[in-house]
Amino acid sequence: MPTFLESLPEVFVSNTEISAQVSQAVSDGKLKKLASRLYTKNFVDDPEVIVKRNWYTLLKDYYPDALIADRTALENRPAEDGSVFIISDKKRNTELPGIIFKPRKGHGPLESDLSFINDLHITSESRTLVENMRPSRVRKGTVSRTLSRKEMEEKLDKLFRLKGDEHVNKIRDNARDIAKETGMMNEFRKLDDLIGTLQGTREAELITSVAKARKGEEPYDPDRTALFLQLFEDLKKVAPDSRTSSGLSQEERINISFFEAYFSNFIEGTEFEVSEAADIVFRNAIPSERPDDAHDVLGTYRLVSNYYEMSQLPTDFDDFIAKLKYRHSEIMAARKEKSPGLFKNRVNVAGSTQFVLPDLVKGTLRKGFEIYRALEYSFHKAVYMMFMVSEVHPFVDGNGRVARIMMNAELVSVQDQKIIIPIVYRNNYLAALKALTNHQNSAPLIRTLDFAQKFTRSVDWSDFDQAKNQLESCNAFIDPNEADREGVRLRLRE
Repeated sequence: MPTFLESLPEVFVSNTEISAQVSQAVSDGKLKKLASRLYTKNFVDDPEVIVKRNWYTLLKDYYPDALIADRTALENRPAEDGSVFIISDKKRNTELPGIIFKPRKGHGPLESDLSFINDLHITSESRTLVENMRPSRVRKGTVSRTLSRKEMEEKLDKLFRLKGDEHVNKIRDNARDIAKETGMMNEFRKLDDLIGTLQGTREAELITSVAKARKGEEPYDPDRTALFLQLFEDLKKVAPDSRTSSGLSQEERINISFFEAYFSNFIEGTEFEVSEAADIVFRNAIPSERPDDAHDVLGTYRLVSNYYEMSQLPTDFDDFIAKLKYRHSEIMAARKEKSPGLFKNRVNVAGSTQFVLPDLVKGTLRKGFEIYRALEYSFHKAVYMMFMVSEVHPFVDGNGRVARIMMNAELVSVQDQKIIIPIVYRNNYLAALKALTNHQNSAPLIRTLDFAQKFTRSVDWSDFDQAKNQLESCNAFIDPNEADREGVRLRLRE
């Protein structure tokens, strides 16, 4: 049978039934007082950490009738200053380490509100949005109880992006009924105007760029734009090495373009032996059992070996879109079911990553292109262009290949060294992309592509068999998972 101390949670609110035992445990140095009636047996972590980890279990003890509302119901966590906003009959705030419970008067739980931990309730999405249209005063250094107009515009834009018009319209219909029941019709009218304006049917004033873009029928993904800015800022801090590749012979261009196309397709799962791919590219020997895969390799090669096309850079945004679509249509020409040259009409997903939604593709690319124009060095532009296209994933398929083609076009245009990603380097490349996508860390991507360019330059491309032998000696053809297991890495030729 557990002892008194063993039966206690990490942090708890004392009551009359256990107050004597608690007092004795404090005297014995086995419990620590954190605030009024609040104790913990955790002597290791900071009090703020302990309380924030358990705020939802403590709320019921201090406010038995608490209804989580306002900003907290939207953000599902305490505010930056530790505020937790609730509706309760109790009037006074309760300050704990790292947390402040802030009650206000209001209508109790409705049938549409949601059950929460410890028999608490949280306001429904519709009610929360209505109640967040109420203005609230804020003191210096604290967070307002309700969202600002800017935050509401961003919140609604995100709802449109993630859930679509039908979902938002349903929220509005429910909000109207809730407003009638709770006497918040003035707040509902404000919400109704804001939603209608974002849909283009009303004319309320908007203050955020993301909301104005949606009203202008070219909405974009602000989370991706933030990633583009992060990469831009980090690239500007790096002075790239100069790796010119001028004066290449026709044979060198043919050979490097073959392996560029071969590796780029291998990364995406289109796997051939080098000899098979060479037959496809140089002898037009299309295997009857895999014609589409063969045309993927052939289409990519024809494009990347066309140094006139690869030297063309976009003059403006419309030209960028035209080049992006044209290059995609060339490499995916045999895949009619993949809509070559047309932007996607359904969302695409890779693992846990959901790429930019179809109706946000053009707007997000436009925002990204605006940032791209401020880059100067070809390597910076190449890295940025590759990531921007890859991160948006504008097409149903072929996004990785066209992203790397757009990358190398930046380099070819100024006669700099192309970047090739060998098979063995695939996991490094994909992990670097994920580090920026998931953790806003661009250093691995910059470092990975810098090494890949250095490696590409180290190979002598003047003879096909010689280049193949050099690639083999550097482990370029080894399966990346096998390489990871055995500790094999891409070697740089000396």
